Amino acid sequence: MTSMDIAALPHRRPGRFLALAVLVLLEAALVVSWSAGFIGVRFASDHAPIFLILLWRSLVSGLVLLPFALTMGPRMRVRDIAFQILLGALAMAGYLSGFALAISFGVPTGLVALITDMLPLAVAFLSWPILGQALTGRQWIGSFIGLAGVIIASGWSLDFGNVPLWAYGLPVLGTLSLALATLLQKRSPVNAMPVYQSLCIQCLSAAAIFTVPAWHEGGVLPVMDVRFVGGILWLVFVATFAAWSLYYLALRKSSPARVTAILYLSPPVTMIWAFLMFGEPLSWAMAVGLLVSLAGILIVARGQPPIHA
Repeated sequence: MTSMDIAALPHRRPGRFLALAVLVLLEAALVVSWSAGFIGVRFASDHAPIFLILLWRSLVSGLVLLPFALTMGPRMRVRDIAFQILLGALAMAGYLSGFALAISFGVPTGLVALITDMLPLAVAFLSWPILGQALTGRQWIGSFIGLAGVIIASGWSLDFGNVPLWAYGLPVLGTLSLALATLLQKRSPVNAMPVYQSLCIQCLSAAAIFTVPAWHEGGVLPVMDVRFVGGILWLVFVATFAAWSLYYLALRKSSPARVTAILYLSPPVTMIWAFLMFGEPLSWAMAVGLLVSLAGILIVARGQPPIHA
């Protein structure tokens, strides 16, 4: 080791620690904002059809970001725009439609949350054909432990009822759609596009897709109710701007396996949030499930390569 290498050591370790601290804070904010989507739907769903909510969530988000996307950042090329439209169809329209349709057909919300939080397993399933890589044994173990925690936390509320069997496949398809978008985003050189530009294009493309089922449900005009408007604003600024921006920023700083594993915490966090805001009951199963999920996340995180400043 040269004298230059020795002199650089004190600076490398603080830099790595700072990078790790920033990543952990980013992931914590991601979990909170991701969970906020369920709360926003809770506000608005009693006052409007589900696809009307998704339409206006996406449309307002895209229109708010549009002036910034057009006037700030690099010039957007046609190829880049086309790729972001594809991501919008997969990560926004595909994912949100999957669990929204499942809920509308009567699949229990707890079961939908459980299925959608199998995203790390969907990423692992698609990683080999898309990225040419697979999870390590440690990461597989951590993913299944995290899934077990979600089952413990969410399983107590499941009630299958009288639901068409094929409806249970809808959130699976939605989760695979988000996993595919996640891996394409990680592999593509379009990652250089600022998040506000890519999110704008994805939201507007999703809004265009949501227009068709919203019209089929009864129309595309917004419901002039303060709770509907409040729910849309919540979904726009917290569940869309914060959650999806943090999701893509985390992907740029970490791996798809680690980022999606972090989302295992969203069902327990959502339940705690619902207790604080709506007085919904908590249980010991939630607390145990939260701890088990955290253990699985730590195992997955430890299986990742070191983070470089």
